[in-house]
Amino acid sequence: MQRSPCRPFRLALIQLHVSAVKSDNLQRACGLECFNSPYGTQYFKEYAEKIPGESTQKLSEVAKECSIYLIGGSIPEEDGGKLYNTCTVFGPDGALLAKHRKVHLFDINVPGKIQFKESETLSPGNSFSMFDTPYCKVGLGICYDMRFAEMAQIYGQKGCQLLIYPGAFNMTTGPAHWELLQRGRAVDNQLYVATVSPARDEKASYVAWGHSTVVNPWGEVIAKAGAEETVVYTDIDLKKLAEIRQQIPILSQKRCDLYGVEMKNYRSKKKTFPKGAISKALQSSRANSTFKYTQPSHGPSHV
Repeated sequence: MQRSPCRPFRLALIQLHVSAVKSDNLQRACGLECFNSPYGTQYFKEYAEKIPGESTQKLSEVAKECSIYLIGGSIPEEDGGKLYNTCTVFGPDGALLAKHRKVHLFDINVPGKIQFKESETLSPGNSFSMFDTPYCKVGLGICYDMRFAEMAQIYGQKGCQLLIYPGAFNMTTGPAHWELLQRGRAVDNQLYVATVSPARDEKASYVAWGHSTVVNPWGEVIAKAGAEETVVYTDIDLKKLAEIRQQIPILSQKRCDLYGVEMKNYRSKKKTFPKGAISKALQSSRANSTFKYTQPSHGPSHV
């Protein structure tokens, strides 16, 4: 895609309340983690959809109607009998540009404060997700993905200048780490980082921290919401990014001869058996057996 060099653009963060009524959420939503569903393992199966589905169709229509790039928060996605926490991106023509499945599942236990285990119901995604716009290349993560510096570094290596994380940090992790992690990812990789949270609802089973935020490559918070429902606007200036990278050229100063972070091909976990075991099983199972030997295979790299 042809880009205008250092062309500024406007970014809007939509921080909304999420209720237990799915139709209300769809009517109001379009930019946070699990926007069509309350956030909780007990809700994911009930609210899960195929993609494309009702929620993503609504996002597509909004993107086309407003002629914008729309990063649609995330929804519980059902695919092949598994559930994923999935973010979709739509272009100004309403076309699906990217789909990111949350790579790192939120399994934590802070005694006396919060315990949560997404892996009770969700499966992890196995790919990096990027998309191009006329302004810049964008990398996607969801919530807990932001804690993993390697993921952000790989996005930077692949040319991303903006990372976007729909997320729902809570009242324990939010005040401690929400802004800290965004500033760290931005400074380490010299790029913009934006996060979008649900608005805080003190009566919800999971209380979100709120404070949707944008951080520039210098680590400065240039836009930030409170806890309430709101929309925050900010201008992304890529000239600022270019200046910082020129002034402090850490990207060209990395010692790749001593260390490195790389994107790997995901290997699907197919069941394999030693050849001797197969012969033995065939002998004991006679003619009615359906025992198949599968050579290990390498899955493709998804970008």
